[in-house]
Amino acid sequence: MKQVLIGTNLRRSLACTLLVLTPLIQAAPPQAVVGSTLETREIRAQLSPRRYTTLAAEIGAKINRLPLTEGAAFKQGQTLVQFDCALQQTQLAKAEAALMAADTAWRGNQKLAELNSVGKVELDISKADVLKAQAEVSANRALIGKCQITAPFSGRIAEQKAREQQYVQPGQALLEILDDSQLELEFIVPSRWLAWVRNGAAFQVNIDETGKTYPAKVQRIGARVDPISQSVKLTAVIDGRFSELVAGMSGKVLMAPPQR
Repeated sequence: MKQVLIGTNLRRSLACTLLVLTPLIQAAPPQAVVGSTLETREIRAQLSPRRYTTLAAEIGAKINRLPLTEGAAFKQGQTLVQFDCALQQTQLAKAEAALMAADTAWRGNQKLAELNSVGKVELDISKADVLKAQAEVSANRALIGKCQITAPFSGRIAEQKAREQQYVQPGQALLEILDDSQLELEFIVPSRWLAWVRNGAAFQVNIDETGKTYPAKVQRIGARVDPISQSVKLTAVIDGRFSELVAGMSGKVLMAPPQR
């Protein structure tokens, strides 16, 4: 009898608890909870370079010179890698000599043709030999052009993946470079901010590594909203040049809706 009374009382207690909690659950739909979390959480952002790429070898050769070390700055068009291309130079000289011989034979056949001393077929073959030799020279000159790698843009060397006197294969990564002339920020904000955030909007970002706050401005707004998190990605740039800032640093975005 005592066990029956305890079971009955437990069921009554659970029923009362459900009656109390049901209005609270109905009053807080899942979307409202997600939105509240997005509005109150800390918005983090990381500094990234405007442009970056990996430079790779286009020919198989020995690296003769790497004039710059990791972290060094460079200008657009500056030589970053110089290969030992003695063999390629020799092949070019051989192709140029073959072109000279073919051109001499063709010119001689042209004069003989004027005297009807050579057939048209032989004349055409000598002309084709000249064109073939010209193509060989052009191919070798293009190969020589790959004996050095120049900077596609101004920036800094982020990582050196090869060393001088090392033989590399075509496609092998040599240098990672980046353009840090203007550092970018990417971060996620609540989608409801689209009601007031615009391109060019100014805000502040506090960088952890320096402990300082820097001005920034919105550059691009994401093309779509994530329907699950109700958020959108923003891309911004640091508004100014600060030598202490380096790509990879992170911090907290200080951005709030305008006061009404």
